[in-house]
Amino acid sequence: MRVRNLLPGFVILASLCSGQGAPPANAKKAAARGPAAKSSAWSPARLPGGKPDLSGYWSNNTATPLERPAALATKEFLTDEEAKRLEIESRDRTRASDRQKTERPNEVGDYNAIFKEDGRWALPNKRSSIITEPKDGRMPRLTPEARKKFDADQQYHKLHPHDGPEDMTTIERCITWITSGPPMLPTFYNNNYQLIQTHDSVMIVAEMIHDTRIIPLDGRPHENIPQWTGDSRGHWEGDTLVVETVNFNGRRGWFGTPMVEGGGGKRPDQKMKVTERFTRTAAGILLYQFTVDDPGIYTQPWSGEIPLRAVSGPIYEYACHEGNYGMPLILTGARADERKAGK
Repeated sequence: MRVRNLLPGFVILASLCSGQGAPPANAKKAAARGPAAKSSAWSPARLPGGKPDLSGYWSNNTATPLERPAALATKEFLTDEEAKRLEIESRDRTRASDRQKTERPNEVGDYNAIFKEDGRWALPNKRSSIITEPKDGRMPRLTPEARKKFDADQQYHKLHPHDGPEDMTTIERCITWITSGPPMLPTFYNNNYQLIQTHDSVMIVAEMIHDTRIIPLDGRPHENIPQWTGDSRGHWEGDTLVVETVNFNGRRGWFGTPMVEGGGGKRPDQKMKVTERFTRTAAGILLYQFTVDDPGIYTQPWSGEIPLRAVSGPIYEYACHEGNYGMPLILTGARADERKAGK
């Protein structure tokens, strides 16, 4: 199915919890009052080796936009009134999906509201954006070379949107989603993850599209094999799990950037490095922070954070290829349009 309205004002990420279930109501209220700072009166459960237990099911469903709206300028945190208004706007956008108008008579439109999460956890830290660096809460500029390549790709895909499956996004082709990470960003539904932890490795299972990242913690070097989600290695800095990922294959599109439609959007460079930090900060909360260093694409690194909320499991299979009639029908329809136009 055609994916269009991703990230209109809400965002992406989710995870895990071993028997924790959803956080108690008082934990939710505490998290909603401000930044997800670690409580000095709270201590996480620990594994036999002494490291914090990060295992479980987590979600990053939120109404917080990836980028700070221009109207908020330098305002990093929202007032209660502003946060409430953003929550309402997020719900209204979701419900408006049922009233959308299609561009052509035979189009069936986008996912409607029944599929979408409406930011029920809303604004867990009252930030005006997921992005924390640059300070304006906006994506950094593309390098001149990346901008030139991006503009050329966009122009090509306006003229050749559906020539073949290679012109479609990796999302439509059921290869990988932005939710898989890194960085793990939220989308309009299925923002859930499971984290499984041992003394020498961590495994992160993303609900959509059931990608799994296995992260060794034993100090082994990176393997020089390009992969869709890169090659991850983890280590502990105190009670924080730090994961560094390199060796991306450079073929995956991005959201929250100019890339929205078509397979030729802005893509990460193969030299990109993503650093993630996972810290238990309160009952039912796992703070997720990340930094993207992609000098081949961006003029500076950019960072963000999302408090992940404990949710009940299990995570059900997200079957994407199975029963996916969208791809052949899109291509069949494009050929029919070409015949009708006499091409």
